[in-house]
Amino acid sequence: MDHPHVQIKESWLVGRALLNFTSIFVSLGVFLFGFEQGLMSSLLTNKFFKSYYNNPTPAEVGTMIAILEIGALFSSFVAGKVGDKVGRRRTIRIGSFIFVVGGIIQASSVNILNLAGGRFISGIAIGFLTTIIPCYQSEISPPDDRGFYACLEFTGNIVGYSASIWVDYGFSYIQNDLSWRSPLVVQCVVGLALYLGSFVIVETPRWLLDHDHNYEGMIVIADLYADGDVEDESARDEYRNIKESILLARIEGGERSYRYLFTKYTKRLSVACFSQMFAQMNGINIISYYAPMIFESAGWVGRDAILMTGINSIIYILSTIPPWYLVDAWGRKPLLLSGAVLMAVPLSLISYSLYLNNQYTAHTVVACVIVTNAAFGYSWGPIPWLMSEVFPNSVRSKGAAMATATNWLFNFIVGEMTPILLDSIKWKTYLIPALSCVLSFLAVEFLFPETKGLNLEDMGSVFDDNSSIFSFHSSGASNYGSTDGIDVHRTSVAVDSPNHASSINEVFRQSGTPSSAASKARNPALMRPEYDGIITGTPPPPPPPQLAQAPLKPVQSDASSVSDGYTQFDPNAIPQEIQPPSLEEILHFKLQQLKEPNGFVSFYRSIFGPRSSARATAKNADEESQLLQAGLS
Repeated sequence: MDHPHVQIKESWLVGRALLNFTSIFVSLGVFLFGFEQGLMSSLLTNKFFKSYYNNPTPAEVGTMIAILEIGALFSSFVAGKVGDKVGRRRTIRIGSFIFVVGGIIQASSVNILNLAGGRFISGIAIGFLTTIIPCYQSEISPPDDRGFYACLEFTGNIVGYSASIWVDYGFSYIQNDLSWRSPLVVQCVVGLALYLGSFVIVETPRWLLDHDHNYEGMIVIADLYADGDVEDESARDEYRNIKESILLARIEGGERSYRYLFTKYTKRLSVACFSQMFAQMNGINIISYYAPMIFESAGWVGRDAILMTGINSIIYILSTIPPWYLVDAWGRKPLLLSGAVLMAVPLSLISYSLYLNNQYTAHTVVACVIVTNAAFGYSWGPIPWLMSEVFPNSVRSKGAAMATATNWLFNFIVGEMTPILLDSIKWKTYLIPALSCVLSFLAVEFLFPETKGLNLEDMGSVFDDNSSIFSFHSSGASNYGSTDGIDVHRTSVAVDSPNHASSINEVFRQSGTPSSAASKARNPALMRPEYDGIITGTPPPPPPPQLAQAPLKPVQSDASSVSDGYTQFDPNAIPQEIQPPSLEEILHFKLQQLKEPNGFVSFYRSIFGPRSSARATAKNADEESQLLQAGLS
């Protein structure tokens, strides 16, 4: 029986509105990171802060600042496993809760050791958030807009940095200890907002399908890319793309370990880790953590140093806007290459100007710091956080954890050594990041491939570490969207270098392969078939003799025991086609969900008894249940 298209809304927003809302809201996680970065940089020049903590030495300041990175370094490894186990959304919730705890300890600290302990706990939270949020963002974003949303996320980070500077500046007019304790309280409020919002945002469809929550995954795909219409063909095609990639990973062995990541995806891991290493070594945190101290050394004293830092932060924010449009148009590599050059020059000038120490030094340093920040903001700031896109779904969170851990390791080194180097070798300090910028230019030129516009499932086309990809779509353009006549076919396109990407795109442009839902979500009229179902790599080796005689069986993933209770794979047969859940199955699933008590109902029942709880449940679910029953009739 045919049914009209029905919208099954998982949230109060669908389509582009849901995508934009979710992307902006999860940016609160990196907002917290930026806020935490800038917060201490201004407090270090606060006279009440210095007096309360007995004028801490450069070594004490460096340790107190850098211990946040130690917490983040260790938690980033844990976050990868937690993200695989409980999901991206719940991991964000865990991170935001820990951040609130760390913020409370900082705001109530009584000595420098107590303050450092609070920052360590906040660092644990930041490790969770900065590992999972880029994964979350890349897994929900359309391929043609993935760079845009990652850069938008980074803008949230810099807005947090700028906000902390101006909060410090505003509270600096209070002539007591509240001038530095109040900003520490503000960060707790933002962390609480992120915690509460984690109950509203959707889980990523790739995590849901990877853990066999197929009905929920289909609903989220429809919400994100098809305005909630679970029968939309582009949404169903996106379901097939994601699910086939997951099944193939299981057939190949279903590996999710760090060892598998290091051996199978070495080049991808190198790109992600090098990008994060150079982002720190190129000198941005010398400015982010110690900008007021730098301005004071150049002649701006007290509140004027904070004011100059605040002005610099506004320009910093503005510099993060051009990548919104350039990263998916120009690509990742041009931004990184130009950014390396535009950072190396002003860093060298800062060093030379401080060496001369004349009447022009103060203004030269300010100008060069602003240029350096702006160059970083449009290049090495956002792009490394986008690089979690290069990992396959099975090891994406672990790959992101390794890249994030690299970030925090070098973040710690920079944060720990900067005050010591500024005190000992002074102007020569800035020659170190200037040299790093030169090295990063060479690394990007000769190591990094271009990944703009590719589906997450198609990254093998530029890394050449996958043999092939099956397509379970209907054969022939005329059958697109049909549930009949689906067959299995394979195409292989050799890729010798990233420069072949354009020729591959041309092959698939001529093939008539339908575009993915994510591409249509960006612009329904654009229709980019060259990026959907792209087949890459060298021809696969022949199967072992034992497998040639028996049908292949999908290997169950290490997390497949986590299921929605309604969809399970048959372990005794390889699937010959990928069929998204039907409308009837989804409606039955939603009805079953309504019958099951949620956490609030269970708590209510334990307090007031099952009868009143049952009445409350029936009353709340009655209207939606009637609508769903009508859809089944």
